[in-house]
Amino acid sequence: MRAAGRCRGLLLLLLAMGAWGLRFPQRHWPVPYRRFDYRPKTDPYCQARYTFCPTGSAVPVMKEEDVIEVYRLQAPVWEFKYGDLLGHLKIMHDAVGFKSALTGKNYTMEWYELFQLGNCTFPHLRPGMDAPFWCNQGAACFYEGIDDAHWKENGTLVLVTTISGAMFNEMAKWVKYDNETGIYYETWTVQASPDKKSTVWFDSYECSKFILRTYQKLADLGAVFNKVQTNYTSIILFSGEPIYLGNETSIFGPQGNKTLAAAIRDFYYPFKPHKTVREFFVDLLKIIDRVILNHEFYLFYNLEYWFLPMKFPYLKIIYEEVPLPVGSKTSVGV
Repeated sequence: MRAAGRCRGLLLLLLAMGAWGLRFPQRHWPVPYRRFDYRPKTDPYCQARYTFCPTGSAVPVMKEEDVIEVYRLQAPVWEFKYGDLLGHLKIMHDAVGFKSALTGKNYTMEWYELFQLGNCTFPHLRPGMDAPFWCNQGAACFYEGIDDAHWKENGTLVLVTTISGAMFNEMAKWVKYDNETGIYYETWTVQASPDKKSTVWFDSYECSKFILRTYQKLADLGAVFNKVQTNYTSIILFSGEPIYLGNETSIFGPQGNKTLAAAIRDFYYPFKPHKTVREFFVDLLKIIDRVILNHEFYLFYNLEYWFLPMKFPYLKIIYEEVPLPVGSKTSVGV
């Protein structure tokens, strides 16, 4: 059965490559995250269980002579609902806090999914639509106040640096650029093996990456960080070298490969929301069969589809240190 599954996956790839006469040039890994000229409007079909950024506000302009304390904020994902449950698995959400010496006001800034993690990770298969439908935008959220209890009880609230009001204002300009051009959430990091020096095929683009970019921007503006250990969560898939398949038009359009299109839809079907426990376990077995027994995964990245020849250990959640940055002559973003 396993051999048959592997043959099926290989056959589909051969069909895909043969249909378009694809030739794969030598790639540089990881595949660069694609930025866009503007943020498109979201489709009304995409709905969030929890409203995105409900208390959001504009980023204030600080007086240049102000002294702004910068705080590292981290708490378990969905801590407001499940407490420290996901914290035991080291599945953490990251944000950054600011406190103005002149006004005494404090603020929180974070970046996360508009329509929750599940929608960013797997698509909807809508009746009458050939292509999978994605609700995978992410965005920055800025609001007044720091919920000390939320961050302290099961997570982290610690001072990491102090900046001037002028530096804060420059950072705010960069945040606007970053938020308008980096618009799609990417859950997975994909790499060749668990070895720290292994090839990274794709890098994730989620909350922690936004915080890392923000810290780097502040360092480039002259911020000097305290000696604080900073760990972040990554969800990693392990695969052999990925194979490029095409975009929505080339796969699902009128001239697309119907066999490959059906295989992609079939792959994503078990990841749909489940109404019963029985339905969940039935689909879980299908996922195990595809990903682990048949070594198949279809990745959607930069609005394009890739085939991942999965290999042991298939998936791993890690919580590893990424040191606070030092400045560089080349600024990030603007």
